[in-house]
Amino acid sequence: MKISINDLLYALADALDHVEGEILGATVDHSRRVAYLAVKMGKLMGYENKELLNLAASAVLHDNALTEYSQSELNKGIDIINDKNAFTLKEHCVMGEENVRSLPFYKDKEAAQSILYHHEEADGSGPFGLKAENTPMFAQLIHIADVVDVIFDISQMNYTKYGKILEFVNAGRDSRFAGDVADAFCAVATYGELSRMDNDYIDKLLRRALPVIPVDYTDEDLAGIAAMFAKIIDYKSSFTCAHSLGVANKAKTLAQYYGLSEETVARIYFAGALHDIGKLTIDNDILEKPAKLTDGEFTQMKNHAYGTWEILGRIKGVGSIRDWAALHHEKLDGSGYPFGIEGRQLNKIERMMACVDIYQALTEARPYKDGMSHEATMAIMRKEVARGKLDGGIVEDMDRCLGGDATQKAS
Repeated sequence: MKISINDLLYALADALDHVEGEILGATVDHSRRVAYLAVKMGKLMGYENKELLNLAASAVLHDNALTEYSQSELNKGIDIINDKNAFTLKEHCVMGEENVRSLPFYKDKEAAQSILYHHEEADGSGPFGLKAENTPMFAQLIHIADVVDVIFDISQMNYTKYGKILEFVNAGRDSRFAGDVADAFCAVATYGELSRMDNDYIDKLLRRALPVIPVDYTDEDLAGIAAMFAKIIDYKSSFTCAHSLGVANKAKTLAQYYGLSEETVARIYFAGALHDIGKLTIDNDILEKPAKLTDGEFTQMKNHAYGTWEILGRIKGVGSIRDWAALHHEKLDGSGYPFGIEGRQLNKIERMMACVDIYQALTEARPYKDGMSHEATMAIMRKEVARGKLDGGIVEDMDRCLGGDATQKAS
């Protein structure tokens, strides 16, 4: 499947911004600013097109595990958001490295371990104790851009702040930052450059800085990318920490049951993993509300399906994946959302995704409920068939294909 890695990066940046902003209070477009500065320094150091794309990908994803880490700590009763002393740099680096290890743009030697070591200090005082000469250059470029933006928030630049940034970088020379890295930062981070990196313009800057290289991904590559998106989506809320991968895996199983081609199965898995990407735009107060939603809140919740359709529409090459993912709340009688499409307008895969999403939601355990058994779930879904909502043939195929105790966390 040929897809634009650039568009994937921008979608990942959007996803991370939504999640990190709500859960961790991170500044908007932080990952884009880190990527842009890293790429500018990389160009100065002589890295070329593919290397720069890999650097940008690593920079965008440098904090990919922060939400996963924060949720895991919150589940243990540790509030790393309000108690900064409880936060450990090392753990989220290890988790982040594990998440991206199988991604196609992370396999090149220049990118390898750049996320694992992006908090290392030049003098060896970082979480892993590596000195600059033993730390991957991509990690060092990400580190300096990350630290400067976190401390100073480059999105709101003024001359006083700019002077403090230069003073900070030079004071950290040979202790926090290697000399050549500090030199590269100071060379590219002019006042004019930094003052352009506000939230309204940083996306354009990053797009202009990167070469456009469509990549033909294998089914395995696609699965790795899908799993990365799914983790970001699901860890936004403790209520749904395995939902997207559950939908992806069950949709894949059903697609294989139907004898679809390997390429189609891979695309269906991708659609399943990203079907709820639109939920990143919905407040957690609504996603995690234990009581019944008000009419206004339910309207906001329904907007997530259109959000999925809109976000995936920005990624060149996804084709029908967008509809397979975004139409999972449509019903045969036209009562669904986001478009109110009737059954005659929904193809078999779109109908299948609607069935699988309901099945997964009912069978998975959440903090406020136990997962239902396969038998109880099928009884509910058959009632929906009788009401003209779901495809009866697909529901019966699911009974045969997914039968047994299907209550599980992530499969």
